[in-house]
Amino acid sequence: MMVGKSYDSVFLGVDHLVFLTRDIKASIINWERMLSLHTRVEHTEHGVAQVFFTLPDGTFIELVAPTDDDSTVAQLIEEKGEGFYVLAMQVTNMLDAQAFLKANGATLRGEGTDRVFVVPEAISEPTIQLWPIDRPHRWRDGTTKREKN
Repeated sequence: MMVGKSYDSVFLGVDHLVFLTRDIKASIINWERMLSLHTRVEHTEHGVAQVFFTLPDGTFIELVAPTDDDSTVAQLIEEKGEGFYVLAMQVTNMLDAQAFLKANGATLRGEGTDRVFVVPEAISEPTIQLWPIDRPHRWRDGTTKREKN
């Protein structure tokens, strides 16, 4: 049951998709071969390697692999396995999106921060991240710190 604002007044569309993998090099080869994507940026920090493939509409696919066995990503892969992990949705306003989701029964993690996630109800569901339309992407837009909305 939708309460208050309508879905289309809060969510603008998909910002990006995140996939977890143990082997970033093999995943790059598979994504490039499968969809004829070409690597945009490769980035390594905080115990993870990331690769970003930009799609023609501006959305992107992010591959994430652990660079050490003790990283959070390594633990996530151990718990959930490899594959689709995060669906980042563009939102017009973080507070409106949070209120909309909570009114419709969602459990949120990170409220009051610039990194808010919908906690999946089942292990087979992806985590949903709220991404403000005006927030830059550090790897693409040259920003080095997260900006708070």
